[in-house]
Amino acid sequence: PADASALSDILARGTLRVGTTGDYPPFTKRDPAGDYQGFDIDLARSLGAALGVRVEFVPTSWPTLAFDFQAAKFDVAMGGITVTLERAKLGFFTEAYIREGKTPIARCADKDRFATLEQIDRPEVTVLVNPGGGNERFDRAHLHAAHIEVKPDNTTIFEALAKGEGDLMITDASETRYQQKLHPGVLCAVHPEAPFDFGEKAYWAA
Repeated sequence: PADASALSDILARGTLRVGTTGDYPPFTKRDPAGDYQGFDIDLARSLGAALGVRVEFVPTSWPTLAFDFQAAKFDVAMGGITVTLERAKLGFFTEAYIREGKTPIARCADKDRFATLEQIDRPEVTVLVNPGGGNERFDRAHLHAAHIEVKPDNTTIFEALAKGEGDLMITDASETRYQQKLHPGVLCAVHPEAPFDFGEKAYWAA
């Protein structure tokens, strides 16, 4: 929870500033008109209503999230934020609302080829990743032979995967399940019930 002074500032200002990337559905998504939607967006609006303040969504990105947090550009970060030690050193996390981990998603015809890190970490394999977040950190830590291709636009990375611009992506199990629903018969989550590691998502406040 935010401390009393932070809460007092929010109430005095009459605005809750929520930092969110807008590129991580189903948690947060920004449409071409600039409007936000998603699971965490709904909860942010609910929090604002409970406090009796207006909610202002502040755009951020995974590479700049920590810098924007330290610069106090927002009061709380929401939108599929993974709990990490580095982030916990800078602010407080709420109780986790999702516990999951990293797992692959690939074209359905290829999903059996990428069930283990040993199968993935080969020179002929191209792994797509969005920059600056937990996905890239995981890939850099665990993959040393595979080709890691950074795609700067997280909103189109799964379309690129479906088109064959890479072999797979490793991301949170919840995102693989969501993208599988958006691309039925094309993209398949690979053992989302048994991810490679363990992680938690929560809200991050100063």
